[in-house]
Amino acid sequence: MKRLHVFFEGRVQGVGFRYTVQHIAASYKVTGFVKNLFDGRVELVAEGEEVEIERFLYNICTGYLKPYIYKYNQSWKEADGSFKNFSIKF
Repeated sequence: MKRLHVFFEGRVQGVGFRYTVQHIAASYKVTGFVKNLFDGRVELVAEGEEVEIERFLYNICTGYLKPYIYKYNQSWKEADGSFKNFSIKF
């Protein structure tokens, strides 16, 4: 199991980004969260099998949300199993 940590930059707040990511997550076996940050970025943490997470991220970055993402930074580490589902953090 792996954990992906991503910071999205662009016009990623006020466009339904978090809700769309949560909807996309429902199609994958991932747990974690997505949340807005005060500096205008969106943070995503996802745990699951690496291939499944890669597909999830690909769907986010190439689908409906693509025009809103100017860049993103990602990092990987081992999952710690601290999530039971995928949710929006407020």
